[in-house]
Amino acid sequence: MSARTLFALLFLLLLALFAWLNWGEITRTVPLSLGLTRVEAPLGLVLVVALGVVSLLYLLFTIGLETAALLEVRRYARELLHYKKLAEDAEQSRYTELRRYLEAEFARLAEAEREEIRALEARIAETLEKHGNTLAAYIGELEDQLLRLLSAKGEEKA
Repeated sequence: MSARTLFALLFLLLLALFAWLNWGEITRTVPLSLGLTRVEAPLGLVLVVALGVVSLLYLLFTIGLETAALLEVRRYARELLHYKKLAEDAEQSRYTELRRYLEAEFARLAEAEREEIRALEARIAETLEKHGNTLAAYIGELEDQLLRLLSAKGEEKA
């Protein structure tokens, strides 16, 4: 209970105590002017009833305001939860999209790496073949020179 409500209840309790202690004076009739006419009525009782009506109206007004505020807070809480869910869904969607993008990029990079390895292997095979051909040519040339030397030595001996 808020301090303001406690204060209002305490004030009303003190007012009720005051009215109870002075009930004899409150209910004493006096002449009252209503503007166009005069009547005999208890002034204190009229004022206590008026105070009670005003207090009741204040209570109803306060309850209405608090109810409206609670309903509005509830509506804002529902909207906040809805927007929070939308934000989480959007974030999850971004994570999913990022994951798909990264998977596609990794697949593209892996394919590019495989292509590069194939190209390197082809270049290595080509280079090996060229060097093998060159080596075979040198060996063939050496064989020719050896054969010529051997045949030149064989002719010298004969």
